[in-house]
Amino acid sequence: MKWITKEHVKVDRVACPWLIKKFVDPEAIFLFVPADRVLQVAQQESAMPFDVPDVELGHHHGQCSFEAIVKKYEIQDQAIRLLAQIVHGADVTEDLYRRPEAAGLKAIAEGFRHLGLKDDHEMLARESIVYDALYAYCQQVIQGKHA
Repeated sequence: MKWITKEHVKVDRVACPWLIKKFVDPEAIFLFVPADRVLQVAQQESAMPFDVPDVELGHHHGQCSFEAIVKKYEIQDQAIRLLAQIVHGADVTEDLYRRPEAAGLKAIAEGFRHLGLKDDHEMLARESIVYDALYAYCQQVIQGKHA
């Protein structure tokens, strides 16, 4: 399936593709377009829009798009739910959870934006390992093996 969001990815628009590939749609194809063209191209390409205003998989009731995907696809993994709180804190001004890891994720995401990567696909490829590592950390926290 095709998924679409606005170009120039940062926290939520990197975390969401990682989540989609790992837990929703392993064959996902991601499209990145200017913000004002997302809905039009979504319709043309039969793509599922995410992390843009006025779509199901966007910010709602103080929650970020990552949280919307977890909810819609009923992802019950407790490590993913913890990761959602971290992504939320790094992405949303009104941090509901106060996870200390959020500040680090936000700094890392900002740093990736300054590496001069060629496009959003390269950003996803490079930054994916950050989410792999953060997910592994969350699994350890949930299992009580990390303070």
